[in-house]
Amino acid sequence: MTELATAIADWRDDIFAALRAAEIRQVGYVPDAGHSRLLELCNADPAIRMVSLTTEEEGIGLAAGAWLGGQRAALLMQSSGVGNCINLLSLAKSCRFPMTMLVTMRGEWGEFNPWQVPMGTKTQAALELMDVLVYRVERAEEAGETVTAALDIAFNGGLVSAVLLAQRLIGAKRWVK
Repeated sequence: MTELATAIADWRDDIFAALRAAEIRQVGYVPDAGHSRLLELCNADPAIRMVSLTTEEEGIGLAAGAWLGGQRAALLMQSSGVGNCINLLSLAKSCRFPMTMLVTMRGEWGEFNPWQVPMGTKTQAALELMDVLVYRVERAEEAGETVTAALDIAFNGGLVSAVLLAQRLIGAKRWVK
């Protein structure tokens, strides 16, 4: 395995360890290649219930229900899905339940698809306008610690946090002909 391949695997493992340490029991997700390793790790863990979402905003309802039922949830999505969540983020703010979103970024470094650029460049601003605490991971060695911090502040304070996993970190997708 190359050094780069090891680093890529390690940061996803670090995020999984952070989810386990925070006692996340439900993970809502819209399938995404950037989250594939993390999805595999979560799916293999019998303590975590994986919920495939039709659309990202369903995950906010999932997180609310998990919290009301005494469990913790996390949401995994791509930056384009953040736009689908904006209106429903008012539920989290009004009801003050904790939630953390892990967002793989598109529309940044090396993007091949121009349709990803508008939301990708405005994801952080859109989340901040909805009072979401936003953290960003650019380097593999920051991933676990950053996700831990986002989970801690969300679950200790009844807040909503998001971790943006930079496109440079996850790797730019390439058009395959």
